[in-house]
Amino acid sequence: MGIGQLLVMDKITLHNKTFKPFIKNDELEAIIDNVADRINADFEGCTDVPIIICVLNGAVMFTAAVMKRLNFNVELCSIKLSSYVGTQSTGTVLVPLGLTSDVKDRRVIIVEDIVDTGNTIVALKELLYSKGATDVKICTMLMKPDVYAKPDKLDYVGKAIPNAFIVGYGLDYDELGRQYKDIYVIDE
Repeated sequence: MGIGQLLVMDKITLHNKTFKPFIKNDELEAIIDNVADRINADFEGCTDVPIIICVLNGAVMFTAAVMKRLNFNVELCSIKLSSYVGTQSTGTVLVPLGLTSDVKDRRVIIVEDIVDTGNTIVALKELLYSKGATDVKICTMLMKPDVYAKPDKLDYVGKAIPNAFIVGYGLDYDELGRQYKDIYVIDE
């Protein structure tokens, strides 16, 4: 690519759906910088070691990117939750893989790729408090305010987006599309 040429994101096809460009990686990097700055400000000078919970599989890339920008010690934990089949939320939260660390008497930061209805994140927050967490913060790369109707506060939101189905940067369509560094929206 020569000087002055722009890299144009192309449409992608996953299974039977086509997706068009939505959020470029440069914007995602700025979103991550902003989220990490806010977390660092809130945890500045902390002497405890908070636990970061990566919600598998979608939040892996976002969690890693945020963690690299934190300037305080954290412990990493994972959990796998699921509420989607294809492009639709089922409304039921499944826990195929439980917590990989004990959260009793610990502060926790949940790191999620996207929050839409909020069913999954609220169920996880309740689970963490039931397991003895002293404080639970919610961090999400993306949020769909048009469908989020829960009273629970989202502490760190990278970007609000419309209620559309997206893939890339960890987000998938039936397990495909997570590897893209940009985010794509369904092209209907």
